[in-house]
Amino acid sequence: MAVKKYDKIYQDLKQKIEEEVYGFQELIPSEYTLIEDYDCSRNTIRRAISQLGTEGYVQSIHGKGVVVIYQKENQAEFVLGGIESLKEAAARNHMEYRTKVICFAELTVDEKMRKKILFPLGTEIYYIQRVRYVEGEALIIDHNYMRRDVAGGLTPKIAEQSIYEYLEKDLGVTIATTKRKMTVERITQLDETYLNMKGYNCVAVVSSHTFNAEGIMFEYTQSRHRPDCFAFYDQAQRLHERE
Repeated sequence: MAVKKYDKIYQDLKQKIEEEVYGFQELIPSEYTLIEDYDCSRNTIRRAISQLGTEGYVQSIHGKGVVVIYQKENQAEFVLGGIESLKEAAARNHMEYRTKVICFAELTVDEKMRKKILFPLGTEIYYIQRVRYVEGEALIIDHNYMRRDVAGGLTPKIAEQSIYEYLEKDLGVTIATTKRKMTVERITQLDETYLNMKGYNCVAVVSSHTFNAEGIMFEYTQSRHRPDCFAFYDQAQRLHERE
């Protein structure tokens, strides 16, 4: 019950920040006020604030309070520090999106494939190619490789909605960790065929290996983005030596 309370508060504060009820560089209500408003414990409020801080929405200032550092952008942003689906990112940025599956196959990992995606030899997988449309423009191609023993029952229809939502809500999979690499590569024939490249000859590529709560790597994804349309950011803090 405490987890549900914390998540509800976190989501509500996040929405208010995104809708600029609490604007950039403004202080959100004090901890005491939030405790009264949400009728909860100090620890529950602090967990919600901590999550907002981790995602780059707020920063706690000693002796002052919690200030909003979130800023709206014209571009959609994917948080490198978190694990977020396109559906979640589009909702966060209040943008229209849709997905079209152009390839859906069931494969078995061979030696050549193993070197790229790092699944054990002989692993049965789903291979999916998806074109991602944002605000009506084809801007991303995803190449998804999913272990069938983790994502069993996956279909093209599910892939056009949200694979992560299916894994978490229908299959009870806990998505825990992802490791990412970002590169810039020349466009392929597939990129040129399906994406509105507007003269660009390269794409921003994000390659991800994702693990569940048992430490099993169940997904390898390569997302290929038109370079002018998506910003990727992380949040970091400078470490200071103690005197």
